[in-house]
Amino acid sequence: MLKIVLVAIGGSVGAITRYLVSNWAAERFGAGFPYGTLIVNVIGCFIIGAFMTVTTERLIVSPYWRLLVTVGFVGGLTTFSSFSYETFRLLEDADLMVSVYNIGLNLILGFLATWLGISAARLV
Repeated sequence: MLKIVLVAIGGSVGAITRYLVSNWAAERFGAGFPYGTLIVNVIGCFIIGAFMTVTTERLIVSPYWRLLVTVGFVGGLTTFSSFSYETFRLLEDADLMVSVYNIGLNLILGFLATWLGISAARLV
């Protein structure tokens, strides 16, 4: 039961964070491109890269922390389903270049953020 509670707590904090970041990005950059989704996906990639590297290579931590942070928080924060839907809508609107831009940025920046997270964690 504790595992479920930890995932639920982390997931709710991640989902709230995603909501706040998405609203902030839409206000700051406009709603024409899903910047909020891109931002949370890149941040989530960095967090999972750094956290999993630290907790598997540097520190011995309870597996409960991994449930709370990676499955819960990062799972609630990142938005692959939103990314897929928003990209599909861009394609439906016949905006092929913007949809390709969205896919490319999410993949490239996501992998880059994961690599940076792993690299940063290994430097500490």
